[in-house]
Amino acid sequence: MVKRNYQVQEINEKITAKAMLKNRPISLKYATEICREIKGKPVAKAEKFLNDIVEKKAYLPLKKYHKKVPHRKGKPISGQKAGRYPINACKAFLELISYAKANAENKGLDPEKLIIKHVFACQGYRRWGMQPKGRIAGKRRRKKSTHIEIIVQEVRA
Repeated sequence: MVKRNYQVQEINEKITAKAMLKNRPISLKYATEICREIKGKPVAKAEKFLNDIVEKKAYLPLKKYHKKVPHRKGKPISGQKAGRYPINACKAFLELISYAKANAENKGLDPEKLIIKHVFACQGYRRWGMQPKGRIAGKRRRKKSTHIEIIVQEVRA
């Protein structure tokens, strides 16, 4: 099934902009951790944080899904030393934020004053794929996909 509705219904349409990506081949676990980390931040800070993860200057702190995850050197981020570098998930979120900024500019909002009001990830449609190694005929596996949505709001100062 394709996701059509946003998770939040009561928003002020005049000062908000929305964007959604459907069935992206990224991990739902990493997507929920990224959602928790960037919610409430200004868009510029969230973009910088995600770019640092892609360049491996910073790590994504894993608070919920942290079993058998090694600690990283340096200061803890958000009070957590365990973390990983989910590059594909971060690139998908950067794409989503750029879409939301473009929608905000189209509405006449200032992209410098945007904060992330709502961000949500849920499981997408799981297609069958073939695992190439192993047996001669291969092995059927379910490929993961995730729906992600974002709502940004302009802060009036």
